[in-house]
Amino acid sequence: MSVPSSDTAIAALSGLLSDEGERITRLWSKRLRAETYEVEVPGRDLRAPLRHLLDELARLLESRGEDAVRLWPEVVRSHGAFRYDQNFEPEDLTREFKSLQEVLLYVYARRNGGVIDADVAELVSELVWEADASAQASYARVLKTEEVRFREAAVMESVLNHVEVGILLAETDGMVSFASPPVSRLMGVPMRAVVGARAASTLGPVLTQVNARHPTGEPFKVQDMPFLRALREKGPVRGVMMQVERPGGGDATLEMSATPVWEEDQVLAGVIQTFSDRTEAAVKTKALENAHDEVRRLQGQLLRRTRQQALGQLASGAAHALNNFLNVLRLRITLLQREYKPEHVEALDRTVRQIGELVARLQEFSVQRTEERLGNVPVDQTVREALELARGELEQREHPVHTELDLGFPWGVKADAGFFRELIVSLLLSARDRMEGGGTLVVRTRPSGEAWLELRLEDGGRPYAQDELAGLFDPLRRDPGAPQFSLFLAVARTQVQRWGGDLTVENRRDGSGASFIVRLPRYSDVSAGAPPPSAKPIPQAPGGVPRMPARARRVLVVDDDLDNARMMAEVLGEEGYDVQVAHSPEVALRIWEKHPYDAALLDAVMPEMTGWELARELRQRTPQALLAIVTGMDVRGQNRASLAQVDAVFRKPIDVGALDDFLSQTRGEEEPEPAEEPGPHDATH
Repeated sequence: MSVPSSDTAIAALSGLLSDEGERITRLWSKRLRAETYEVEVPGRDLRAPLRHLLDELARLLESRGEDAVRLWPEVVRSHGAFRYDQNFEPEDLTREFKSLQEVLLYVYARRNGGVIDADVAELVSELVWEADASAQASYARVLKTEEVRFREAAVMESVLNHVEVGILLAETDGMVSFASPPVSRLMGVPMRAVVGARAASTLGPVLTQVNARHPTGEPFKVQDMPFLRALREKGPVRGVMMQVERPGGGDATLEMSATPVWEEDQVLAGVIQTFSDRTEAAVKTKALENAHDEVRRLQGQLLRRTRQQALGQLASGAAHALNNFLNVLRLRITLLQREYKPEHVEALDRTVRQIGELVARLQEFSVQRTEERLGNVPVDQTVREALELARGELEQREHPVHTELDLGFPWGVKADAGFFRELIVSLLLSARDRMEGGGTLVVRTRPSGEAWLELRLEDGGRPYAQDELAGLFDPLRRDPGAPQFSLFLAVARTQVQRWGGDLTVENRRDGSGASFIVRLPRYSDVSAGAPPPSAKPIPQAPGGVPRMPARARRVLVVDDDLDNARMMAEVLGEEGYDVQVAHSPEVALRIWEKHPYDAALLDAVMPEMTGWELARELRQRTPQALLAIVTGMDVRGQNRASLAQVDAVFRKPIDVGALDDFLSQTRGEEEPEPAEEPGPHDATH
């Protein structure tokens, strides 16, 4: 089919239909009535179908351009069948489209000062006669099929009797006018129970008779039927499930859908509803859901077992390390009792610091995390910390596992510090379980390219077979030796992938064991050779305004542990501070009311009131005072509102030098930066 139209002609005709559509429709219907005066069009508006055709033509010209010549005949195709129902003859169809051509050219000429462009005339002619040919073809097809309609109806009736899907037809008033035999079979009731009356009066007793209910167990009501919902909502309703009890016994699960049926003039004619038997699928789905719930339950048990096992192993290793530290303390104290030497005191102080660092790392490992806090995690330092946590469990065995460190990644990765440390500890302990006869475990860190970390843990266990490597990360893999190991690996890989990396395993090239490899993107160029800098505590008023009092001389120590409070007071007194001790928050508030202090050191955990709550009370009374929490607990669970009430957090065992720096602050010339929330490395703040 040739398309002689140009873009100019298409634009001109599109504008004409948009501006003069109503007028063209009026003139077309008037001329058509005059042309087909002998045709009786019973009780119908002659303009409506004509306006629909013109609106579609305008839409196609505007959106599809030259393709409108090819697409509009498809729109007009049903018009031939429509005119057949109105007793039009084929000649009447031809006269109808000839009238359209005349009206279009007439209105265009009047709009254009009597001039008709050749391209526009050619475009109109092409559109009209292609549409006429399409309508004539549709008309002829209806004419030819009229003689076999009865035979088709008989065939359709036979098909509806034998298909497994039930079909129900409902009128706009809710009356069920037809139901195929499968509806009766699926519902378990005779046809006469659902056909011939309105749903409100017939379906209610039927639904009660078959004990119809939703999958949740709630009764299925008449208004829940999809065809009634489709009538109310004027739209399709899909996938409504209903369970029924059939008279012969047994439950059935039915899936129902409803689709509105519209006449050509967009008037709702009724609704078709389908019924499908989903009993077998529902049984299988229920079985799968039960199996899935069981798998999730088992996974949860394995995850808890894995974590509990790891914590138990860490507790054993930590007890071993603490006993070593305590033994050193006892020996040093014995030497001090015999003869005072400064080196004994320095050794005692060093051992206490080591114990504090070990406890802090254990707290970080065992804290119950609900969300990740991503940051720049120094890799080599974290490996050393993880090794210290696991060293006791690695070496305290009949066949110890010794660790060889080969660290060469002086940068950080973007990860959660606690999770990353816990991941390395778990991999170390898993490698230990593989090395039953002991040996050497090598931990290497290297750059991979310019932007990646490669962390390798090379154990000396049995190499994996190829089929074992393929299923090692399958969380449901059954491993008689360590049934939770694959589940741990699956969880660990998912965690590393969340950080943008991957966890893999391969056999060592020399055949002496396997290597677990963690690859993560490098965080930045900042050196990770030292821990992240701690924020020096800067006092702030409740509104966030920097608060720098003069040197704090009067200090209130609040601690329900008498020995801790007295020792703190004695040490601060030796440093030149005027110290008062309160053994409860209630006593502290009474003392503060009489004479406010320059600073207060508050124990975090006390029976009547926590240190955080006491800090809030003191802050309201004296906004400019320096307030610090002194605790042996991990403070990361505290919310920001509580942390904002204090100026610093000191971890036990306390660094007296850092405490003196805090209490002796003086007003500076430069405005200080706001304090940051205490992090895991803030040993003194």
